[in-house]
This record gives sequence, structure tokens and C-alpha cells, in this order.
Amino acid sequence: MTEIASDDLLSQASSFGAMTEATPLDWQIIAAHNREFSKGLADRVISHLRLLDGDFGGFSVDRLEHSVQTATRAYRANKSDEYVVCALLHDIGDTLGTFNHPDIAVAILKPFVSDEHLWMVEKHGIFQGYNFFHHLGMDRNMRDQFAGHPSFDLTVEFCQDFDQPAFDPAYESMALDEFVPAVEAMFASPKNSIYLDADGGMLGS
Repeated sequence: MTEIASDDLLSQASSFGAMTEATPLDWQIIAAHNREFSKGLADRVISHLRLLDGDFGGFSVDRLEHSVQTATRAYRANKSDEYVVCALLHDIGDTLGTFNHPDIAVAILKPFVSDEHLWMVEKHGIFQGYNFFHHLGMDRNMRDQFAGHPSFDLTVEFCQDFDQPAFDPAYESMALDEFVPAVEAMFASPKNSIYLDADGGMLGS
């Protein structure tokens, strides 16, 4: 396949109307545009997180403060950058996933984080239920169905030490902008994607 400079590819658009009509050049063009677009992923994630600003949902702090406060508590406990970013984004799905918000966060994080941290985010809604399900006539021990899972204790820790206490209006959280470098670093390097080659590079690059 002939190599074409990225700037030349970015100045073009594919020519097909159906994928079955596409040429290798078309896919070089699309891959170049995708690489450029991916550079703004962290900014788009932060912009979406900001949609939680002012959304209280009956809590004493809004959902953005809860997210930042959870991340702040994890950061001050010397958790890894990946853990802290997961803490920051664990409820980012509240705007679109009203009935399944952890699944939204998981979809965003899946290419970038370890299986352990992904499971922690995926199951945090059930594990958080230990603190309130019984007030709604539900089983607070629903999390016990996962007893013995390698990430069980990690998820208990996340919910009990960082998530559930992060509704405190008197707590002095860090500014959201302080977390941006860690978000940018994590979203710059996908670990899991069908579009990664055997060496971890993006296909088509």
C-alpha cells in the first residue's frame, strides 16, 4: 500500500457510498481522520462530565461535585492515576444511563483500563447498594453474589472508602482541572481495542 502523508489524507474524504465499494485509499483517509479525532477524546469526556454540574438529584451535592469528591478522596489515599480517573468518571453515565449508569462509564473506560478497575466500575452500582438498598426494600447484600471474585474486595473498598462518603458539602475537593492531565494521559493510550495491532499501535497508522 502506498504511504501518503497524513496532512494529505486529512484534506480528503472517502469516495464510497457503501462500504463494499471502498478502496484501500478510502480506509487510509478514514484512519487518518480517526487518529486526529481521537486526540480530542479526553476533552470530550471532560465536557460530558461537566454536564453533571448543577444536577443534584435530591442529594446535598450535585453529581459533578460527587464525582470530583470521589476522585479527590482516592487521590489523597495515594491510589493510582488509573484508579483516580475511574473514580472521577464512575458516574459519568448518569445523564444518559438513568437506569444503568455504570454501563455507560464502562463503555467509555473499557479500551483504557485494567480488567480489575473496569469490573470495579461496572459493579459499583450493586456494591454501593449495601449502603441504601435496604431503605428501598431491596437486598443490601446483593453484592454477595460476586463473593470470591478477584475484584470483590477492590470494589468494596472503592464504594465504602471513596464513593459512599463523597456527598459531603463541607468537604474540600480538588478542582476538576487538576485531574485533566491524568485523564488526558489515560485516554491517549488505548490498551484494548479491535483496532490495535499486535504491537499495540492503531491499525492504519
